Amino acid sequence: MKKVLIMIAFLFSGIITAQTITGKVTDKTEVIPFANVILKDNNQKIIAGTTTNDAGTFELKIPKGTYTLEISFLGYKNFKNEINVASNLDLGTILLEENAQALDEVLIKTEKSVIERKIDRLVFNVDKSIAAVGGNGVDVLRVTPGIQLQNNQLSILGRGATQVMINGRLSPLAGDDLVAFLSGLSASDIVKIEVITNPPAKYDASGNGGLINIILKKGVQNSWKNATTISYNQNKYNFTTLNNNFFYNKNKVSFSASVNVSLGDYENLEGLEIAYPTNIWDIDIDGKQQNDQLSGRFLFDYAVSDNTSFGVQYLGNNTKPGLEATTTSTIFDTNNNLERTLKNNALNDVDNNNRSVNFHIISKLDSLGKQVSFDADYFTFTSNRNLDFNTEQFDILGNSQGISSSALNISNQKIDNFSSQLDMNLPFEKVNLSYGIKASFTNTDSGVLFFDTFFGSPILDQNQSTDFKYKENVLATYFSGNTKLNDKLTMQFGLRFEDTKTTGISADMNQENINNYSKFFPTLFLSYAKNENNNFNFSYGKRINRPNFRDLNPFRFYINDNSYSVGNPFLQPSFSDNFEISHLYKNNWGTSFSLNITTDGFGVFFNTDVVNQDQIVTRENYFKQYTYQLQESFSYSPFSWWKIQNDARLLVYITELTKNIDAEINNGVQFYAESNNTFSLTENTKLQANAWYSSFHNDGLFSLGQMFHLSFGLQHSFKNNIKLSMLFSDVLDTGSLRDYNSTVSGIDQSYFQNASSRNFRVSLSYDFGNKKVNVKNRRFSNDDEQRRSN
Repeated sequence: MKKVLIMIAFLFSGIITAQTITGKVTDKTEVIPFANVILKDNNQKIIAGTTTNDAGTFELKIPKGTYTLEISFLGYKNFKNEINVASNLDLGTILLEENAQALDEVLIKTEKSVIERKIDRLVFNVDKSIAAVGGNGVDVLRVTPGIQLQNNQLSILGRGATQVMINGRLSPLAGDDLVAFLSGLSASDIVKIEVITNPPAKYDASGNGGLINIILKKGVQNSWKNATTISYNQNKYNFTTLNNNFFYNKNKVSFSASVNVSLGDYENLEGLEIAYPTNIWDIDIDGKQQNDQLSGRFLFDYAVSDNTSFGVQYLGNNTKPGLEATTTSTIFDTNNNLERTLKNNALNDVDNNNRSVNFHIISKLDSLGKQVSFDADYFTFTSNRNLDFNTEQFDILGNSQGISSSALNISNQKIDNFSSQLDMNLPFEKVNLSYGIKASFTNTDSGVLFFDTFFGSPILDQNQSTDFKYKENVLATYFSGNTKLNDKLTMQFGLRFEDTKTTGISADMNQENINNYSKFFPTLFLSYAKNENNNFNFSYGKRINRPNFRDLNPFRFYINDNSYSVGNPFLQPSFSDNFEISHLYKNNWGTSFSLNITTDGFGVFFNTDVVNQDQIVTRENYFKQYTYQLQESFSYSPFSWWKIQNDARLLVYITELTKNIDAEINNGVQFYAESNNTFSLTENTKLQANAWYSSFHNDGLFSLGQMFHLSFGLQHSFKNNIKLSMLFSDVLDTGSLRDYNSTVSGIDQSYFQNASSRNFRVSLSYDFGNKKVNVKNRRFSNDDEQRRSN
């Protein structure tokens, strides 16, 4: 009994005398979660250990004494320092230096590479890519590894449709509207793109294909800077872009602002061949796409105290992607004899406007890493489209048979979204926990007025006019945690719950569609460091893909009098289960295998009216798909002046029809490879050569032809911070969508599109400012909110 009392007294005294050590781990730009933190005694025996939480902070409890603190994380040099613990100790911010030999830091002199690979995402450093200089947000995504943009649909290769976040906040836009918004962002506004294939629970569950997070630039602490870039783009037509960015960060204030203006046009070519039972339609669209844009943004942060800061972010964008197009439909009989020709002249006047405002506040509750944050976001988007077209018929000799149809199609759409979120981070000794709640409310109002102008005066056609309203409310809550199970094994887990209520009202059809559903979305990550040369990771996550607002609207948007797209108000969301296993060898060779299972899948469905010979583009829930992907990546530098990032993937698509549709399903295998090469010709001159290849493959209803994209970029830095950049994109003009084939109801269709894939861009940029503002030293950073969930 006496021995027991002595042991209890000893343990109790140990608890009483235990001291608390806290700190925060960062690099030059952001906090570092999941970094290993250990304390060793004089005999190099591990006394205590933990990992940093999502905010980069850690906490350890130990007796008084002298210890060696060691902090490590893949891609950074190990930090080691001796500390004397006599009382509770706050180590403040500990800065890790980038490791030049790591996979995601392959460049010499610890300079960040274009591409970084982290445990749960791929990071594309935009300002390190010559190919992105002088472009816009769409140009950046086109050169981001693993990202595909086809038919204005963004997707992660092998993952399907994805959603976009701006500074960690989800954008409600998709499809044409999203592309219009991104084209108004300047590449010089973007610091990096995060491709998150299997997002943790703190992120929205939307997007079967994961998330693309666009991180915008902020000013470096204790500095001010101004950057101006002017670019000229040449294809068949041309456009010019002027961008200016200003950053200021001093004392308690951080401010950044930018404006981007673009004027001009580019060529957009499309084609569709349709084999009807009685004849063949060969449709060619020659378009002059307007590229007039004006956008601006500002971000203001203020530190009320060392523990609390608040800020406001604004994004505004006006784009006018109008299109002047001539559509020539050449019609042959089954013996390839010309029957007639239709020529459709269309003027599509488009005016898109969007405004996004975010208010956020962050407060540290104590020195141990407890933190609460609140976000409130408002987003509004309006799109006005006026399509004025007429169709003229010609006989086999080319003689005009007169105007067969003439119409004016006016469509308007407005989207309003308000969302708010509360997040809490709670670090404990054994596990770091975080949880939060979010509410999102979206209202859309879409309308179409169709006027027949054949007789001159516009006559409203009620049968082809509509008004559609749609509401979507999403309430969500989540919790997540990460813990170090032992010296080699780290686990991150999470669970998200989302309750969704939608209502669609079609006024002209007197129809209301209500859809309510609640789902759980679990996530799990395991990381095992077998030794310094081998790291293994496993991840699982469940996702949801909700239909675009425009895809739910049952109105007809006419391309010409024989072609139109129509929404489907009965579309249901699809769900996906994503599994991935990866291995990293010697920090430069990565292997991964993933499986993506999509249920209730929906997608574009090309249909035809054989009797009237109309071409109809709609959307349907019609499939379940299994996508297997094997990926190999390798980064190295054979010489000090040559850096290479290679990536090769083998994808297998297996699709099952879940709806009785008269269409052919083709399973297939795709090979995809890309190589990014940077050559340092001199200290101030760099050459970049990028190439990617995608093989012919079948994927569900469609087959896609092979594509090869080759581009060259050259950048030279002059004195006084002046840079000249040149980019020749898709040199061989073989990198655009082609041979996009399908067979529906026995009708073969083949489509292609080329929106000036081959083009030349030259940019001149000038930076000036004060990088060393003389202020008092203090710990303050506004980078944390960039890592917070929407």
